[in-house]
Amino acid sequence: MKRIEAIIREERLEPARKALEDIGINCMTVHGVFGRGQQKAINPEHRVQGDRAKYLPKVRLEVVCHDNDYRMVIEAVTSAARTGHIGDGKIFISSVEEVIRIRTGESGEAVI
Repeated sequence: MKRIEAIIREERLEPARKALEDIGINCMTVHGVFGRGQQKAINPEHRVQGDRAKYLPKVRLEVVCHDNDYRMVIEAVTSAARTGHIGDGKIFISSVEEVIRIRTGESGEAVI
């Protein structure tokens, strides 16, 4: 199994969600996050308050899928999230050792 974590622009979440649903991926987790890339260019109206460094609002979209589906997931998210401008985001892929459904105690690929 693979975990795909995509950090994308907030306004690209809905197109990415739709693209995933179009390929049959309905399970996902979404987090509102703040961050910045190597460009360090910060738009003044998006500054986080306080003494912390200045970051842009982003969305972290997480999907766990079968090994044979992860490239399709990456393509769907990439196509939907790409604007062609700096700050489109990044995708991180990692292996998942095991998944356990809390409600039933079931484990393995059938759980996802």
